[in-house]
Amino acid sequence: MHKLLLPLILVLLTTKFAHAQGPNVTLGQTVVYGLDMPRVEGEFFGAIPFATPPVGELRFEPPALELALQGESLNATQFGPSCIQIPTVSDMSEDCLTVNVFRPRGLPAGSRLPVMVWIHGGFFIKGSASTFNASLLVQHSISRGTPIVFVSLDYRLGSLGFPTGSEAQTDGLLNLGLKDQLAALEWVTVFGESAGSISIADLFLNSDLERFVRAAIMESGSQATIALQTASSGTGLWQTFAQAVPECASANLNNTFGCLKTASVEEIIAATNIAAEAANDQFPFVPVIDGEGGLIPDYPSTLQSQGRFSRIPFIAGTNLDEGTVFTDQSVNSAAEIADALLRAEMPSSFPPSQGQSAVNRILQLYLDIPSLGSPFGTGNDTFGLSSQYKRAAAINGDLNFQALRRAWIQAGASHGIRAYGYLFTDPQPNSGALGVSHTKEIPYVFGTQTLGGDPAVALLSTQMMDYWISFGVSLDPNDEKGSQRPFWSPYSSTNQAVIQLNSANLTMIPDNYRQEQISFLNLEPLLFHH
Repeated sequence: MHKLLLPLILVLLTTKFAHAQGPNVTLGQTVVYGLDMPRVEGEFFGAIPFATPPVGELRFEPPALELALQGESLNATQFGPSCIQIPTVSDMSEDCLTVNVFRPRGLPAGSRLPVMVWIHGGFFIKGSASTFNASLLVQHSISRGTPIVFVSLDYRLGSLGFPTGSEAQTDGLLNLGLKDQLAALEWVTVFGESAGSISIADLFLNSDLERFVRAAIMESGSQATIALQTASSGTGLWQTFAQAVPECASANLNNTFGCLKTASVEEIIAATNIAAEAANDQFPFVPVIDGEGGLIPDYPSTLQSQGRFSRIPFIAGTNLDEGTVFTDQSVNSAAEIADALLRAEMPSSFPPSQGQSAVNRILQLYLDIPSLGSPFGTGNDTFGLSSQYKRAAAINGDLNFQALRRAWIQAGASHGIRAYGYLFTDPQPNSGALGVSHTKEIPYVFGTQTLGGDPAVALLSTQMMDYWISFGVSLDPNDEKGSQRPFWSPYSSTNQAVIQLNSANLTMIPDNYRQEQISFLNLEPLLFHH
């Protein structure tokens, strides 16, 4: 069922095009017209459907691959609409399951190039492929002699993409957004950031991923960056959502999908907002554990300890201050930090005393000393906030990003997977209390940091593109093509080191920062839904 994307790419690579109208390709009986981009030596084809629009009776159903396009022609000169999301955006639609292709210009017939697929972030409730213009990345791949094809995709978000609860589990309708992603992948290199990275990491937990991709790059996200829950734990959330939809007001709460399929998009959005507010959850509709035979059969820590994950080479990394953007800047006491940890992290299956004991230990390990807090490396500066903010941000970043990345790469390396780790630490201008925060590496990867500004920053961006492209082409970031750059050592049990991505000091560093703190966070992973 997952065989559309690669044939599509090969056709795009091998079909001749008419220069007068820009590039065009023929897919079946349909001529697809793209956009010529001579200044960046590229061509663009946007909004190509990979699945039947998930509307009407196909709402809340797994993706149905679109094996043939409709009509004699398709205007593919622009991105398609974003998937339905909150907050709403101007151009969004349920008919959003499309891919976008950036390729080198003027490829000769018969060309076959490595394909890198980008899965956007947004914590499963917002985001769009249209945010990411890969023309500079593809242009750089050409200039270094290793041209690539770049593909981005959109997938269902929020309640439409991630139904939860016992009814969805019984009907096999969990994790639809992840299934959308799988429907657009087959033996291609995948990389993504934030929710995209979490998606890739989640899919690693299913050995079937090896059938669809050959390597992956995970930027700032691991399997349990958003604490994984069982599907049944979301039953109350789903019922609140369904009851807020007028068509379902009198429906059996164990049989809601029929009435939900007839609701308007506006009603779905309003109900999603109501359910999220009632749950007091920043990320209410997200991937869940769907059991044996599902995409996420168990908690990541359990599967990692058993070696039950795909044997695919990967890069996994984080930014220095991942926790700052997710930390309430008004926090001003240890009690507030403790309460947030107990409410958000501790599962009800553990006795309260165990959760309280863990929180007490976390507060002992993360002292209220500003020079030790996040943003790291900023001394005693508290940016006009309580010192507890830097303490809480350090905890959030380590608990949800750093500890998980370390556990994951150690598990992969211990099972013989070729893995590479990074820590992005390049200082950001005027970042204040946010530091080197979540998402700040993305402009470096897409090459926009090479446009003017600090030459050292531009060089780091070029070096990062070289590492990423090299890995996408050869499964090794060290192909010695493009810019000069340090050797990026693979992670192993005897060489636990990551590369520090910093314009002033690009070098390998030991993966032992905050060793005692992170080791404790990884000691009882199930206590944190990991």
